[in-house]
Amino acid sequence: MYTGSYMRHFGHLAPDIRKTLFHQEPAEFTADSPARTLAVALGATLYSPATRPRLAADVLKQAGRGVKSMVLCLEDSIGDGDVEAGEENLVRQLGLLDEAAAAGTDLPLLFIRVRTPGQIPDLVRRLGPTVRRLSGFVLPKFTEERGVPFLEALTTAESDCDRRLFAMPVLESPQLLHLESRFETLQGIARTVDKYRDRVLALRLGVTDFCSAYGLRRPPDMTAYDVHIVASVISDVVNVLGRADGTGFTVTGPVWEYFRLHERMFKPQLRRSPFLGRAEELRTALIEHDMDGLLREIELDRANGLQGKTCIHPSHVAPVHALSVVSHEEFSDAADILRPERCDGGVLRSAYTNKMNEVKPHRAWAERTLLRAEAFGVAREGIGFVELLTASLPQT
Repeated sequence: MYTGSYMRHFGHLAPDIRKTLFHQEPAEFTADSPARTLAVALGATLYSPATRPRLAADVLKQAGRGVKSMVLCLEDSIGDGDVEAGEENLVRQLGLLDEAAAAGTDLPLLFIRVRTPGQIPDLVRRLGPTVRRLSGFVLPKFTEERGVPFLEALTTAESDCDRRLFAMPVLESPQLLHLESRFETLQGIARTVDKYRDRVLALRLGVTDFCSAYGLRRPPDMTAYDVHIVASVISDVVNVLGRADGTGFTVTGPVWEYFRLHERMFKPQLRRSPFLGRAEELRTALIEHDMDGLLREIELDRANGLQGKTCIHPSHVAPVHALSVVSHEEFSDAADILRPERCDGGVLRSAYTNKMNEVKPHRAWAERTLLRAEAFGVAREGIGFVELLTASLPQT
């Protein structure tokens, strides 16, 4: 019998509100759900330094606001001299979370970002029974040479605690960025993650590290795709590791660094029309907090084959999840394409009479869309991201 937390995206909203928003509500899932389900359901993965003194309370607070996956970080978010204290705090705080879960409080999927392979079995040993609240580990600066020891350590730890533990490698090394070593590095990563396919939940992109290698930092009115050297790496990673032919993995969107007002050079990127008569004040607030750039990048993530997003601020979670909901039109197209009688192929006009659906070329897209619909639901006809985002934002 499963004794962990049951999760549902938008489950923090009242049932009557969900009923007005969704044609098909998001499905429930647990930490023991199939990897294919969890990889999509990660959504906005919120990072938090492992040294936070009220880490358990922070996790519970964010879970109550709709966060479904969190990374407790022992790597770049804390100082080199704080690692030991961070480990001790993690063990203590996961004990508190275990108590909360045992009392019936739902937890998000929890991962620990480590620095070295040896930390994985050591932390599993120190956590003892509370490891049951952990879904896995995030592996930094992943290459074939660095990744194998991490994955071997994960395999050992998994055997020791008799619990499934996932890996989420972070692709952020200079070898992956530099043109002369990129192909060989990608091939090595592909060999490694394929060998440990059952343990790799998703691949994460470390775009901040990519920029660092060239002394760059994208401003808040530009997306990762406007920085061409970064966009080229994302493209190559998806090309090799994100294929829809059964060999690929879920690749998650890069972090958005901004959450406060900055001086603008360019016009806002949010059109007025989706907000007219409904939420003009929401549009103003999004622009004032540089969220229009985030919204654009989320859309570009999906257009470029990425799912979910790394987040470093709670205010980013609701936009990621609102834009992850499958629209009624997308659902209609995907369902039509995947009808059994369409298996021989062909072309059909969409039910919305505004596009061509070609069954064979669009099949992989339709399958991915229905998987996303299971995790994030399908919006009612006429419901868009404005209504979803407005309902999802914490009420003040």
